[in-house]
Amino acid sequence: MSYMSCALRVAAPRRLPAPWRSPRPYSSTTGPTAEKSVPYQKTLKEESNGSTGPSRPPPASAEVVVVGGGSLGCQTTYHLAKMGITNVVLLERDRLTAGTTWHTAGLLWQLRPSDVEVELLAHTRDVVSRDLPAETGLHTGWVQNGGLFIASNKQRLDEYKRLMSLGKVYGVESHVLTPAQTKELYPLMNVDDLYGTLYVPKDGTMDPAGTCSTLTRAAAARGATIIENCPVTGIQVRTDDFGVKRVHAVETAHGTIQTPCVVNCAGVWARALGRLAGVHVPLVAMHHAYVVTERIEGIQNMPNVRDHDASVYLRLQGDALSVGGYESNPIFWEEVSEKFAFSLFDLDWDVFMQHIQGAINRVPVLERTGIKSTVCGPESFTADHKPLMGEAPEVRGFFLGCGFNSAGMMLGGGCGKELAHWIIHGRPEKDMYGYDIRRFHHSLTDNNRWIRERSHESYAKNYSVVFPHDEPLAGRNMRKDPLHQELLQQGCVFQERHGWERPGWFSPGGAAPVLNYDYYGAYSQERHRDYTYNQLLADEYTFDFPPHHHIIKKECLTCRNALALFNMSYFGKFYLVGPEATKAANWLFSADVSKAPGSTVYTCMLNKRGGVESDLTVSRISPGDPSSPLAPSFQGDGYYLAIGGAVAQHNWSHITTVLQDMKLQCKLIDCSEELGMMSLQGPLSRGVLQELLDTDLSNEAFPFSTHKLVKAAGCTGTDIGMQTSALMIHHWKQAWPSPASSSPASPSLDGRLWKHKKPPMSECRRCQCSALRPSGGTARWWATSAGQILALPLTKPSLTATSVILQGDL
Repeated sequence: MSYMSCALRVAAPRRLPAPWRSPRPYSSTTGPTAEKSVPYQKTLKEESNGSTGPSRPPPASAEVVVVGGGSLGCQTTYHLAKMGITNVVLLERDRLTAGTTWHTAGLLWQLRPSDVEVELLAHTRDVVSRDLPAETGLHTGWVQNGGLFIASNKQRLDEYKRLMSLGKVYGVESHVLTPAQTKELYPLMNVDDLYGTLYVPKDGTMDPAGTCSTLTRAAAARGATIIENCPVTGIQVRTDDFGVKRVHAVETAHGTIQTPCVVNCAGVWARALGRLAGVHVPLVAMHHAYVVTERIEGIQNMPNVRDHDASVYLRLQGDALSVGGYESNPIFWEEVSEKFAFSLFDLDWDVFMQHIQGAINRVPVLERTGIKSTVCGPESFTADHKPLMGEAPEVRGFFLGCGFNSAGMMLGGGCGKELAHWIIHGRPEKDMYGYDIRRFHHSLTDNNRWIRERSHESYAKNYSVVFPHDEPLAGRNMRKDPLHQELLQQGCVFQERHGWERPGWFSPGGAAPVLNYDYYGAYSQERHRDYTYNQLLADEYTFDFPPHHHIIKKECLTCRNALALFNMSYFGKFYLVGPEATKAANWLFSADVSKAPGSTVYTCMLNKRGGVESDLTVSRISPGDPSSPLAPSFQGDGYYLAIGGAVAQHNWSHITTVLQDMKLQCKLIDCSEELGMMSLQGPLSRGVLQELLDTDLSNEAFPFSTHKLVKAAGCTGTDIGMQTSALMIHHWKQAWPSPASSSPASPSLDGRLWKHKKPPMSECRRCQCSALRPSGGTARWWATSAGQILALPLTKPSLTATSVILQGDL
């Protein structure tokens, strides 16, 4: 018999393969191993009696075709049918749950750091514990044994207290327990090193086979068609008269189903399915494992345990425990096999052993407990450890419901309902932006390096404390503007948004570059030493004021009292042009933007329900030089849109969808990579900028909410007269060199601009963009964390703040 303590003694350090040149983490290309089983009394794996045909013939057409019979596929089909879409077909290449769902641990924790996720989890719990039994008379396998989160330090306990507060709003019962109370609840637990625990009595576990079979039975009762043993071989995509790609049909080995809508719930295989339609699905496949112990006396009815600091979970399995977690060196599954069904890998103890010590420390009896079985199967993981949902930007009618990071069972009910609503009504009921595929810029979703690095870091840090202002170390420096090196030399501490490196704040300690990802020392990668940027981030790992709070204060007060320059080049910069551009603008924007050319309006962008998609500035423009992004050549009307950089892809997709659905004769042009954006703000901004421009900046000559073409140091540009005004300067490289350029920065900006600086300005040549925002009649500053806010009165709208937009090749 194998014991958990033996694993610690026997497992030797693994000599991992040499890394890729780019680099390459340790990975696996192997297929399934010999016959293995999971610790469930029942699975849906049955003998096929030699039959290779589908469980029923595919229909000729369907309103929706869901591909993948795992948790998400079954939940989405069930909710579509429940919402009235009865002509829905679920296709599964093997048997239901055969891919990754069948071996999942099936844990359901009700508390998460996001209010939306708390609601999603609550719905899943309602579906499996209440709705399905009431509809079908069948038991789904739901077991309510409670959940216990372990806090080994004060910061972790603070995080749990925040979760408890959030849970109270949504009616989730939870209690913070002392170590003594925890010992009383869980007598087998070692509590000597605990600060406390968070106990949620109505957490529990789900049975994958029982849940999915009950879901499909309920869906079929409402008219849905469930077809097993029917692999998809192709997705037909056609281009309509307006040049829009749309789903036309699904090809299977047993016939073609015409449909306008396909839902990709294929899990690990979702990337391959996406390629059939020309859709990028940014996820990776990894080995994910747990072990099941022999019987443990006294463990019956104990709650499930999550010890985040030890990166381990303990799931009650009858009279035994399942032990798993998230390691720093997971194995990537490189070549995903199409024939992998009800299969598992051999467990690599050298990788898994890091969880054993934490498990034994928490429940010491495990050291003398045998291991009954190991479960190591594939799971799909994403760049931010959140699912991929919504309509793909590349093809209309192709929806994603995949990449659930081993949480497909617990999130399945809530996400299945939202996805069904999304398909029927064009948008979900809840704010699902954190799961929306459009949260990623299109340049990243097919970038294998970015997907791989970020997915690894998200996996490795899954159990880390969620601090308010953490930044990734993986997948950085993907999008940089020509000012990047200059700002770096000034001590800029960059943040990552939408792939862009944007200025965060400025460290007096000098340059803090973001280095190539070192995989935290895994896979034979050498860990970075004396990594300044990483240390600055570590200093911010607090729920209190971070050490640089006083620096942000100086930057903000300098901007308020003197002058500061913001680099906002990561913003989205679009042109909406064409004969029906004004019709589109009137539909999209809440304010009246159909004014004379030269006007600029700050407004909201709406959806068809009247909800706000974003806020932005819209400038009416006249046709210009065909070769200039400043004012492109067009027929009809034209508008320039400046949109927040972190939501640029989402906004682009929203506008594009509106234009396509309304069949408007206009187009959207993305110049985000060609245009830079500089914002000069403070009471001295007008005087400084006046010396650079060939136009009068007085209130009379340059009214509020207008813009005009001007020259700045010989460069043609557009200046926008607003409370936050803007200048577009022709020739981006002349003003600031690109990273590849050896020419010096233009003295007009690097010299003449700064010769006017007052003593306070020396503290803030360029400061944090997000630290100053007008709100409720005051201008607020904060030190990038929750805490005391200093409020400063606003003046009347005037040209005391000026933005500069620099144009050229980035």
